[in-house]
Amino acid sequence: MDVLWMLRVDELSHALANLPMFPYFDVAHYVVSVMALREQPGALEVSRVSPLACWFSSMLFCFGGAVLSGIMLAEPPIAPLTNSTGVLLASLIWYLVFYCPMDLVYSCTARLPLRLVLSGMKEVTRTWKVLGGVTQAHGKYKDSLLVMIAIGWAKGAGGGLISNFEQLVRGVWKPETNELLKMSYPTKITLIGAVLFTLQQTGYLPLQTHHLMLLYTVFTVVNKTRMMLTGSNISPFAGIESVVYKTLFSGPSPYAALTSEAHKARIDTDTATNMTSSSPAKTKESSGKRAAGKRTPAPPVNGKSESLKAKEKSENGETTNSKKTK
Repeated sequence: MDVLWMLRVDELSHALANLPMFPYFDVAHYVVSVMALREQPGALEVSRVSPLACWFSSMLFCFGGAVLSGIMLAEPPIAPLTNSTGVLLASLIWYLVFYCPMDLVYSCTARLPLRLVLSGMKEVTRTWKVLGGVTQAHGKYKDSLLVMIAIGWAKGAGGGLISNFEQLVRGVWKPETNELLKMSYPTKITLIGAVLFTLQQTGYLPLQTHHLMLLYTVFTVVNKTRMMLTGSNISPFAGIESVVYKTLFSGPSPYAALTSEAHKARIDTDTATNMTSSSPAKTKESSGKRAAGKRTPAPPVNGKSESLKAKEKSENGETTNSKKTK
């Protein structure tokens, strides 16, 4: 039974290795890539203002891996665009996704069942791209593991790695979205694939190429499907990444210590400044209160007091009596 199962797995791996990518898998790759561009903030506005910039951004999404790997290998970066059939097919899909009447194409492909199928087919093309980049670098630099990993990574995830340049085409500049600063899941899984295929090509990983292709493809397709169904963007390697980071890269940082000291000194300075500015106001208020306490009430202005009036009446009465006596 185990032998039959192994034979079936071997047949399946050979069938997958001989599976042609054109046209169906390439079409799925173009559709998912152009849809990803359309869902970028401001992409629809750019498509109405400048269709040429939108088309060029779409080509970078579709052929970014080939362009970046060509630049790294000192080859013409426009060489991928010489494939007239691929460019025409990608351009047709770009037009239908952005400008189809009643938005029928995007509305249909955005539905979850069809999008799951297209995304799974795109993950299959990722395996071929990574393997193609590693094999191409291995043909020129046989003993350089780093170059093979870099070329395989660039060819499989070039669209994400050159995202800052693609954003510039649309008039957007967001350096904080650099993939090297914060890697997305496709970039991470492509890097892992580049490392695995490099080790296999150089003999450090005892596996046949078609067996590794099957294992890697099944893992990427299943994991991508799981993430889409659950709506989760958490990488399956998040736990391993956290352990490695805390173990190797989370030591005491002198920059953090200097920053905390500077922040504390700033707080002390602000407190002293506030106390200094509030003391003159308090002094002025207290002196005003003391002056108000010493001030005597003003005498009445209109008329005399009742006691003065009574005294005048008594004096007038005495004067009259004295005159009558005389």
